[in-house]
Amino acid sequence: MECHGIGLHSGAPVRLRLVPASPGCGIVFRRTDLDGFQVEAVSRNVARVSYATSLMKKGVLISTTEHLLSALIGTGIDNAIVELDNLELPILDGSSLPFVQMILKAGMRKQRRARTYLRIRRKIELREGDKFIAVYPADEYSVSYTINFPHPLIGRESFAAELSDGDYQRSIAPARTFGSRQDERAMRDMGLIRGASLENCIVLTQDGVENPPLRFPNEFVRHKVLDLIGDLALIGRRILGRVVADRAGHAMHTALVSRILKDRTLTEETTVDEIAKPVLASRQACAGQPV
Repeated sequence: MECHGIGLHSGAPVRLRLVPASPGCGIVFRRTDLDGFQVEAVSRNVARVSYATSLMKKGVLISTTEHLLSALIGTGIDNAIVELDNLELPILDGSSLPFVQMILKAGMRKQRRARTYLRIRRKIELREGDKFIAVYPADEYSVSYTINFPHPLIGRESFAAELSDGDYQRSIAPARTFGSRQDERAMRDMGLIRGASLENCIVLTQDGVENPPLRFPNEFVRHKVLDLIGDLALIGRRILGRVVADRAGHAMHTALVSRILKDRTLTEETTVDEIAKPVLASRQACAGQPV
């Protein structure tokens, strides 16, 4: 199954294709325009985290990964090859819903190997000024987020989601990325948002939205939850823990990932008996076969 579009920041055209992978492969990006060079979606390959989360390995860049990674976590996919023919994933409509729909249309297969989780054993808290992110021991994977933007339509918003209850597709995936018309020129001068448009992001004016309606009254904070889930996918496996974030952002999301992986006494690997939790799968090795 494949899709095509343009990169949010590069504006470059790109075609993306999802390919099944065998147990234990994890999520791997493959640059088909660079002889199939592969970049694993893991913390050690994180390159830039300012306005999006990008990966790099031996100079090969994979940019704006968080929406697809979020969709894979939200639909229960552990192993997949993501083929693309340019440096940045397509932004599509600015949410992860098109990726979710793509995955569901392709179909999923439960693999024989038991899923290994990373269980949080002790709390981990990070602070940077008024920004905060933490993860606490829990039997399930849940996320709560608070934002505070000086805009009359946003202000302080909070949203919480339980990742094991199947609510991702309905409550999180449709939430779109957003930006301010006031900041547009400065960001374009920085080489960013070259592919942004009214079709792929919410555009804020000084006192409203240029392209209404919103999909949720609190769509802004829901999109932050979407981003956080995608960034935490870089742990390399699903976690069992309660994540709490307040005005965090990509840099703090990935800092939490690094902290979790750095100290092995904070976590333990475990398997959990599950009923019909599917994964995108193939009997082939990591090279994969078409969905």
